[in-house]
Amino acid sequence: MSPGNFVVDPPFELTERDRQVLALKDEDFNLLTWTELREIIRSNDLSILSRKPSDSARYIEWTKDINAAYGNITNYLCKERLRWTPLASSTLSTGPIFAYKSAVPFADPDDFLILRNDWPYGLEADITHLVVWLKNRIATDSATGDLTPQSRCMLEEFVQKTFVSRLDSEIAASSVMWFKNWTALQSIRGIDHIHVLIWNMPDSMMFK
Repeated sequence: MSPGNFVVDPPFELTERDRQVLALKDEDFNLLTWTELREIIRSNDLSILSRKPSDSARYIEWTKDINAAYGNITNYLCKERLRWTPLASSTLSTGPIFAYKSAVPFADPDDFLILRNDWPYGLEADITHLVVWLKNRIATDSATGDLTPQSRCMLEEFVQKTFVSRLDSEIAASSVMWFKNWTALQSIRGIDHIHVLIWNMPDSMMFK
């Protein structure tokens, strides 16, 4: 079955980029290199990021199954991956609200969880894609959905402390990148998270 067949009745609205990728075969899809990824993140042109055609097709089918079993992906994440229970005050409009130990994001390790991305973008094999899930909310610009300068600074400090400092290498600073999708680009909304990418991640840095 060709990847293009999976665009029928998708469980979410496909972007033009999604449709372009789904029309390809894996062998015609160019995996992003570390250099290309750096330029995408530097320019904040995050809409370019996509999964391999076969992974995109499987993700669509997986999403259908998850929606049928759990109602939506957010419910699945809370129950099966994060094991976080939303407060009773949570509503459809607020999304999941969690009790946290510190009002300052990333201040307490119990308020966030680092996991491997179950559905990573189409990246070369030497790039590890992690996701940091957070109980708190990260401030964004209400007009653009992008990070505020203060939030960007806070996240940069967190990444430096949590990832860069653990790499015993002279090029550690250039071996880690991060980004937070604008609200409009998020496939999973309601639980704040950032993406962390590590080039040639050593075995000593193991995450679930």
